[in-house]
Amino acid sequence: MSTPPNDKDMGKAQTPEQIEAEIAAQREQLADTVDQLTAKLDVKSRAQHKAADLKDRATTDTGSPRPEVLAAAGSLVAMAIALVWWRRHHH
Repeated sequence: MSTPPNDKDMGKAQTPEQIEAEIAAQREQLADTVDQLTAKLDVKSRAQHKAADLKDRATTDTGSPRPEVLAAAGSLVAMAIALVWWRRHHH
């Protein structure tokens, strides 16, 4: 945003070129603000970037799952099977 004119600026008349330059600077600042707001409000794009980031962290460079991810998934499956077995045999 541009600053309001102070007393020192009030006494000076601006040339048309200075006024045009100030307008151009304000337009550029406004465009940057609109771009930032648009990026913040683009939920779909942000979700896609987050999903891609998570995929990158969960896979190796070749695209296969990381061993620790496979181990965690295997542990969850084993716990689910144990829970189902336990519930069936203790009720």
